[in-house]
Amino acid sequence: MTGEVINLRRARKQRARTAKRAAGDANAAAHGRSSADKALGEALTELQTRRLEGHKRASEKPDSDGEITDE
Repeated sequence: MTGEVINLRRARKQRARTAKRAAGDANAAAHGRSSADKALGEALTELQTRRLEGHKRASEKPDSDGEITDE
């Protein structure tokens, strides 16, 4: 019945490190992204918006008479 001898102090510290790492990962997932990721996301959104605007037809607005004209 000889088992592996473990150091309880080391086991306790390792368990604490694992719990702290898990809490940090959960916090990072909950609170967001790095500045570079945010900037990239904003740039891609702007690019998509400009492309979409470029494919739109000319808007139609009513005149003061109520007639619709192309601008």
